[in-house]
Amino acid sequence: MTDGIRTEEVTSVETPPRARVDDAETATERLDRKKDYLEGFLNQKPETVPAGEAGGDLHDAVVAALKEIYDPEIPVNIYDLGLIYNVEINDGHALVTMTLTTPHCPVAESMPGEVELRVGSVPGIGDAEVNLVWDPPWSPAAMTDEARLELGML
Repeated sequence: MTDGIRTEEVTSVETPPRARVDDAETATERLDRKKDYLEGFLNQKPETVPAGEAGGDLHDAVVAALKEIYDPEIPVNIYDLGLIYNVEINDGHALVTMTLTTPHCPVAESMPGEVELRVGSVPGIGDAEVNLVWDPPWSPAAMTDEARLELGML
């Protein structure tokens, strides 16, 4: 041992075993393994999502109701237009946070009431409340691709 460096002398090295054709997996074995993997994947049950959470039945029903409300000046529903910022559902109470294209929108007084009525009519929703906000302001960037396509913006 010199200068803190330790060296070890190697007298022999074992040669690793060579790959043999007999050891290779056959096409049938490989296919059986893939089928087994796919079978397990396809039989896997999806996670259950609470009804009020995004992706849950009740939440999806509320979103479907919102997609039935159209802006009278634009032939696109308010959800795809990006006017709906959030949908919260707790114990049958729905809170919809939304905006309008501008504060001077002709439906500024009637649209929140229509949203409350439509969401409140969804089975499983006891009452609905609309929180109309102006911050962040709406912009065309909030629209879905479907809305842009409908308006010829894609």
